[in-house]
Amino acid sequence: MKLAIFDLDGTLLDTIDDLGDSCNHVLQQNNYPIHEIEKYKYFVGDGIRKLIERAIPQEVMKDVKQVDAVEAAFRKHYDLNKTNKTGPYHGLIPVLEKLQARNVQIAVATNKAHPLVAPLLEYYFPTIHFNAAIGQRPGKPVKPNPYIIYEILEQTKTDKSEAIYIGDTSVDMQTGKNAELFTIGVLWGFRPKEELLQYGADAIIETPDELLNY
Repeated sequence: MKLAIFDLDGTLLDTIDDLGDSCNHVLQQNNYPIHEIEKYKYFVGDGIRKLIERAIPQEVMKDVKQVDAVEAAFRKHYDLNKTNKTGPYHGLIPVLEKLQARNVQIAVATNKAHPLVAPLLEYYFPTIHFNAAIGQRPGKPVKPNPYIIYEILEQTKTDKSEAIYIGDTSVDMQTGKNAELFTIGVLWGFRPKEELLQYGADAIIETPDELLNY
């Protein structure tokens, strides 16, 4: 392995509380029902727009301007509160440091809005050099389209046979398989083992240190 590409939310960072809190804040502002944080594990993974569409009452979907307004309010609130409860998963930083010491390149491919990615990585992983980190950008395909995986392979000058993709949701498993990468599902994230296997995980790991076996 010369390149390890990670998903962000649910794989490197446990972001679910801050995502759910910000979304519930905006829902309350609009007098919409809020959701238990656990439900947000199934709302996230496909970008902010999909998160909002899944969280708001379905009848609101007909009003595109209102959906836009809710999304904008969420983006503003989350940007100001994205580090309240978020943190790296236990045991992950030492594993990344060991991979780095082995000269394995480390990258991130996420559906999180691109402007949020670098600040979060710099804040939570100051000892890690990320060779590439790409999030969702206007006009660019999102996961499970393998577009950003191909970008990362090009940026790092790595053949897909020497790279692995690591994630925690069905979208991640599909992304890795669509890019023809060896794809690992992690059980410390947002989704269960059954989902990861159903969508093509080549391997399942329960703890970060198991990554050192690949």
